[in-house]
Amino acid sequence: MNDFIENITYYSVATLLIFFIIIIIINLRLKLNFSKKMIISIIRMFIQLSLVGLFLEYIFYLDKPYINALYLLLMICVASFTTVRNTKTTFKKFFIPIIIGLLITIFPLLLFFNYFVAKLDNLFLAQVFIPISGMLLGNSMNGSILAIDTFYKSIKNNEKEYFTSLSLAANRFEAIMPYFRNAVTTSTKQVIATMETIGIVALPGMMTGQILSGSSPMTAILYQIGIMMAIFVARYTTSIVVILLSMKNAFDEYDVLHL
Repeated sequence: MNDFIENITYYSVATLLIFFIIIIIINLRLKLNFSKKMIISIIRMFIQLSLVGLFLEYIFYLDKPYINALYLLLMICVASFTTVRNTKTTFKKFFIPIIIGLLITIFPLLLFFNYFVAKLDNLFLAQVFIPISGMLLGNSMNGSILAIDTFYKSIKNNEKEYFTSLSLAANRFEAIMPYFRNAVTTSTKQVIATMETIGIVALPGMMTGQILSGSSPMTAILYQIGIMMAIFVARYTTSIVVILLSMKNAFDEYDVLHL
């Protein structure tokens, strides 16, 4: 079963470029102007993933708990920077709260998953710790972007209603609650929709990878169910925590929003 997986090479993957050449030709005929961006993204993907692959091989070889934990911290810092950049918020005000929010939600959940679900003796086993943390973190980052963006935009777009609530003796948390609920709901919608259709519309990546590597379909299914549940918990809790932590720097003492 594993033999055909090892047969894949850069050259075999590169054969897919034939289709992109066809796409470029069609784009020229239709005067679609995203070919350059597409080519750059493909080149970047090849370079980035190749470097990550080499780096992960080295980490898997060393398999030291402190190195794996440091790698997770690095990923959290990158995810926090990406969240700040994509929400167009102030780096100084939001970067640290987002790092703390991701760290205190992802790390305990990851250890819980490795101990109770994967039943690992070594909770920091690189082969599990790194990919699972990556899946949880990637989804939490996307959730944080949606949550923060939705929350603060909702307050800005409904400024009169927000100040009316404050003028009627509501405290800050009471006044922001409608926008808070909307942000958390928006953040988790995608994962809920994915869980509703998973396995029917398409086989998820983790399950497909395990089946390709020789695991039984039922084992792959159990892992996929576990990771999807963990992803939802991570996304839900991170969305709540990063909003709450970011509020301290986003509002002044008079509950006026300053981004």
